[in-house]
Amino acid sequence: MVINDIPEQLKRLEVPGRVTFLEGNGELLKIEAVTDWSTAEVYLHGAHVTDFTRKGEPPLFFLSQCSQFSETHPIRGGIPLVFPWFGPREGLPAHGFARLAEWQVHEVSTLPEGGVSLRFHLPETAMGATLASFMANYVVTVTDKLTLELIVTNTSRDQAFTFDNCLHTYFAVGDITQIAIQGLKGASYLDAAASLAPKTDSAEVIRIDSEVDRLYYDTEAPVEIIDSKLKRKIRIEKSGSASTVVWNPWVQKSLQMPDFGTDEYREMVCVESGNAGPNRLVLAPGKTSLLKVTISSSRL
Repeated sequence: MVINDIPEQLKRLEVPGRVTFLEGNGELLKIEAVTDWSTAEVYLHGAHVTDFTRKGEPPLFFLSQCSQFSETHPIRGGIPLVFPWFGPREGLPAHGFARLAEWQVHEVSTLPEGGVSLRFHLPETAMGATLASFMANYVVTVTDKLTLELIVTNTSRDQAFTFDNCLHTYFAVGDITQIAIQGLKGASYLDAAASLAPKTDSAEVIRIDSEVDRLYYDTEAPVEIIDSKLKRKIRIEKSGSASTVVWNPWVQKSLQMPDFGTDEYREMVCVESGNAGPNRLVLAPGKTSLLKVTISSSRL
C-alpha cells in the first residue's frame, strides 16, 4: 500500500497534540501517540508497536536498523504479535499471520489522567479461513507504562479454536552481557538451542553470554530485566499468560538474518509473554481469552 494521503476515516480519529496518523518507513501507515509521560509508535502493519519512550529515558524497545518495512515481512524489533501459531509451520508464515496483516483501527480515546488508548481488530484473511471462526482485538494503552491486551473470541458455534499467542517483545539493553533477568527461578523450560531438551532453571538470575532460546511454561510470574549499563529496571507483568520466552540469537544466528545488523544482538533481549507449546490454548465456542501485559521501567 502506497500512502498518498491519510484516509479520511483515520484522520477523523486523530486527537490534536495526542494522536497522529503518519506515513512511516516503507510507506507503511503508523500512529504516533503522545502522553504526559511518554511517546509511542504503532504501525498498522501487524498492529506493531515499534517504540515506547518515557520522557528522560532511552527507548524501551530495540528496533533493528536493517528491519524490512514491507507488507510482506514482519518488522524486526518492537513488539511483533505472534498469533495464531508459535514457531514455524510448513508452507505458512513463521509465528502466524497476525504480524503480517494490516490491522484496522476502530477506536482512539484519550484517558482522563492524560494517557491514550488505541483499539485495533484483525480483519479476515485467507489463511484464517482454515481455522475455527474467531475475532481478534488488540488494545494498546499508553501512559507512564505500556499496557497491551490481545483479546481473542471463538465465534464458532460448534468448533473449538486451538491457538498460540505471544507478544514477542524486543527490549533495548545497554549490553547483553551486563543484564540480569529475574523472576524465572524454578521454572521449567524447553531449550530450543538444545533440540528442545526439557530443563529447569535453578539460577537466581539469567545471564546471557551465548545463544539463548527458551520457552518457559506454566509460569505466570512477573519478570524483570536489570540493566546495569543503562541503569534501568524493566518490569513485565502479565495475566492470561502461562508461557515466557527468553531469546537472544547471539552471533551465528544473527548473521543468518538479513534484517538483523551485525553486533545488534548485543543491544537486545526478547522477553515474550503468551501461551505456546505446552500452554497452547483451546477455546470453546463462544469463549474469550485475554492476554494482558504491562511494561514499566524505573531507574536503578
